[in-house]
Amino acid sequence: MYISSNTKRIVMFSALGLIAVVVLWFTKPWIRSFEINMGVSDLLDQRKHIVGILPILEKKEYITPKPEKDRLDILILGIRGDGEEEPEAGSYLTDTLMVLSIDKNTGETGLISIPRDLYVKMPYLNKKDKINAAYAYSAGSKDSGLAGIKTLISQITGVYIDYAVLFDFEAFRGLVDTVGGVDVVLTVPFEEDLQWGSSSFYLPVGENHLSGEAALYYVRSRFSSSDFDRSRRQQEVIFALKEKMVSLGFLTNPIKIKNTLNTIKQHIRTDIQLWDINDLAKVASAINKTGVGNINTFVIHSDNLVYETDQNGIYILLPNENTFAGIREKFKTILR
Repeated sequence: MYISSNTKRIVMFSALGLIAVVVLWFTKPWIRSFEINMGVSDLLDQRKHIVGILPILEKKEYITPKPEKDRLDILILGIRGDGEEEPEAGSYLTDTLMVLSIDKNTGETGLISIPRDLYVKMPYLNKKDKINAAYAYSAGSKDSGLAGIKTLISQITGVYIDYAVLFDFEAFRGLVDTVGGVDVVLTVPFEEDLQWGSSSFYLPVGENHLSGEAALYYVRSRFSSSDFDRSRRQQEVIFALKEKMVSLGFLTNPIKIKNTLNTIKQHIRTDIQLWDINDLAKVASAINKTGVGNINTFVIHSDNLVYETDQNGIYILLPNENTFAGIREKFKTILR
């Protein structure tokens, strides 16, 4: 199997957002047949206690920006998916929401995590809920949910979301195991002794080698810390995964790429199309020239752009000053 230099660069760039193999969508059309079975109606029944009616005046905050010819923004979504534990918690809530932003000309790259408890307008509805439910609300639509949440994230961030990639935890676990695990270095010990029942997950200070299962525990744990720290850990593991793939010469080994595709092809959805390959190739080339190490990262947090409150007794986050202006400014300047 021949893999061009452009394709290799595309894969390296995409690995930053756990979407390394997704870009290879273009060379493997059979991946496009994948569907995640959506338990949407059950999930929406579970969410009735939290949704509120959106005041008409707030609609001015939800204006979709126009595409930017010199910028590429990819929405990265992670869901539990079928077969995961805690089904009552909602298998199709997005536990991971990130935007990978790239300047097409300079290769400057930014990665911003959006908190799942941000309280926003749901796609296609005059209701509000936590942003992690937005994908599920629109999953039953003809676009399978990606268009709806792309529009919502575009409106909140002020940047046009070009593509979306959704993966479930099995894809994450499989990708980490395929590269032989990842290494994270801790300056303080990490322990989660509340979230997993009688089991306690613990990592000591220093270098820790994580299997796919251990990495999944690490990026999902939040009961003993916070959702904000979880977002930080998700970014940490993404970069560890990228480093591991590069160190193994993954991008020059067609067999490893093929094995990865076979491992996770049933657990990923994206709206990237065949004709998008040229655009992505140009972006990958720009990143290749500047290096993939210089990436600006940011986690939207109650210490910066949002504040904590409640809606009908349910914990939520609202943007400072009750406007998305601060969040939009951060997205606007992340590539400067």
